[in-house]
Amino acid sequence: MHKLQIFFNSNLWEFMGKLIRRPDIWISLALFLLMIPAERMELFSSIENWLQGNRHIIRLNTLDADKTQFAYDDIVIVDTEEKFFDEYGSWPLKRSDIAKLTTLIKKLGAKVIALDMLMDFPNGYDEDPILAEALESAGNTIVVAQLEFDGDGNFQGVNYPTETLKVATESGYTNHTLIGNKISRVRFFPEQIEEHNVWPFAIKTLAMYKGVEPKLEDGQLIIGDISVPLDHFNDLWVDLPALPPAATFLAKDTPAGMSAGEILFDLEDIPDDEWDEETEELQELIAGKIVLVGDTSEVSHDIFTSPIGEVYGIEFLADTIMTLMKNAPIRPAGNGSEILVLALLFIAFVLVTLIPKYENALFFLIIALYVAFAVYMYVYHGISFSMSYSLIACFLSTGFINLYLFMLERKQKGFIKGAFSQYLSPTVIDQIVENPDMLQLGGEKREMTPFFSDIQGFSTISEGLTPEELVQLLNEYLTAMCDIISSHHGTIDKFEGDAIIAFWGAPLEMPNHATVACYATLEMQERSVELRKMLREQNRPLLYTRMGLNSGPVVVGNMGSAERMDYTMMGDVVNLAARLEGANKFYKTFSMISGSTYELTKEDVDSRQLDIIRVVGKKEPVPVHELLARKNETSSEMSGVVEQYLKGLKLYNDRNFADAVKAFEKVLTIDPDDGPSMTYVKRCGMFIETPPEKDWDGVFTFTEKG
Repeated sequence: MHKLQIFFNSNLWEFMGKLIRRPDIWISLALFLLMIPAERMELFSSIENWLQGNRHIIRLNTLDADKTQFAYDDIVIVDTEEKFFDEYGSWPLKRSDIAKLTTLIKKLGAKVIALDMLMDFPNGYDEDPILAEALESAGNTIVVAQLEFDGDGNFQGVNYPTETLKVATESGYTNHTLIGNKISRVRFFPEQIEEHNVWPFAIKTLAMYKGVEPKLEDGQLIIGDISVPLDHFNDLWVDLPALPPAATFLAKDTPAGMSAGEILFDLEDIPDDEWDEETEELQELIAGKIVLVGDTSEVSHDIFTSPIGEVYGIEFLADTIMTLMKNAPIRPAGNGSEILVLALLFIAFVLVTLIPKYENALFFLIIALYVAFAVYMYVYHGISFSMSYSLIACFLSTGFINLYLFMLERKQKGFIKGAFSQYLSPTVIDQIVENPDMLQLGGEKREMTPFFSDIQGFSTISEGLTPEELVQLLNEYLTAMCDIISSHHGTIDKFEGDAIIAFWGAPLEMPNHATVACYATLEMQERSVELRKMLREQNRPLLYTRMGLNSGPVVVGNMGSAERMDYTMMGDVVNLAARLEGANKFYKTFSMISGSTYELTKEDVDSRQLDIIRVVGKKEPVPVHELLARKNETSSEMSGVVEQYLKGLKLYNDRNFADAVKAFEKVLTIDPDDGPSMTYVKRCGMFIETPPEKDWDGVFTFTEKG
């Protein structure tokens, strides 16, 4: 026994000594340890999303339907879908009709009415008091709010419903956390909850249903008798249910949903004495339940991807409430459990290194056993281990261990260094690799939005700078502008000195190319303002950029010779965009869009009509507009300018040039630098002296390109 003990101790120390001297073991240990903070920071969220999504699908296909399907006893979704709006005749739903819908739902016996409709701006028809009265009268109602954060994730404030609605009802935020572009969770913000008493929309809705106040205690969400854990980010994990066969989402052909039209269109005129008889079925469906009202039409864009497919925002809210009612069957594994699993995996890997002959087979056996364990825990116990981090540590450790053994066996460290240099991949153009046909000459017709920009007076600026200063200034400007174009998925065609030529809609299809192009243009002008502030502080020349946009059919593709080609665009639409950029000069504007671009973007951006013009080289006149801001983001001062300007423009088109001058001069009292008004004051003066022909159509013909 004594000899055996000596042998064991000696071999143990020998084994420990060998391990301590092996760099691959230390690297593996470092990798496993690094996975602890990596998991807490969700560095590999996309991989984790794929792994969790597949586990969730396995769970839905493995467990009985009663454990995975949506429970229809407590929640009803009332949605405004495409068919509803076809009958309604407009979008969005008027607030007076939301009030009617709320009143009718309450009359049907709903316990809580939750309106998933952002109403943070005053209604133009002064209908907010009507809706507020309906919400107050119904009681137990809630309307959507939003938390606002800056680019760094710092809390900026709560975007509540309008003040009239805020005082009439409860509100809750619908911000969700998107993990790996596919997994959504509900995030809690304890500081904001404490300071502003603002809860997630679904949580507040369920609390109202139960008649209690929600609480956060020690990482637990408590709603009455419901107590569920949150992860270290204060996120609630949502259990997404399996949908019935042929159902696209919860409100389609299931007991969980119905169209708002069944209530708003069918029930409004039912007499009180016939109400119970006529609405018996609806009362059975709605009475005593949470009723979630939301928009599922295409124009709302309120849809997210998930492991089970696309999920509407209102559906995600319902799933969140149902997750809580089920006492959160999906929850993350505890930190201690995660660390214990990592430790066991590392120990197993270390032990396997003692059996080099079968080490790779044993490595993959360990990995397979861990995968089976993680899937089992998720499917049957609803506990989610962060598989990606453990697997990355395992695979990287396998690689490093095998690399070490390779180096050790051959004792050729210099050869390994050379081998690495040989394995460096050359630069490859991803698009050509994915689509070799792009190397061929030719083009295709696409609906696109070409963009042209040019710096005002750049030749004069250039004369006052050294070549080095000019290059530095131009590089700073082009970098800033091109970063914005790229971030908005635009394609830069070419540079011509200080001019940028770009387009949206190719090579990738982009249905909203005009809107995205306008958003990019607005952001570039905002960035130009910031650049001018910096340049002013540095006593450098200020840069003012004119930009022109047009939308329509464009030929785009590889053009040139077989030896040299460019991916570029051509056509009348392109030429007009170039002309509009130059036309800014005559109106002292900086962002001009054509009538075709305006028609595609009028629901998304604010603009003002400038003129109907005939540019050089074009026979047909085109309406042009000045691009101002994203929809409903124009400043109050500018809105006043536009309102008075349009009065002057109408007088001008009516040939009342004398009164038009007065109107435009009034604009200049508000904004002395308003270029279009100055242009029209001068033009009206010209027409007062020399009136236009009787058949004058209001078109202004340019005689130079700009």
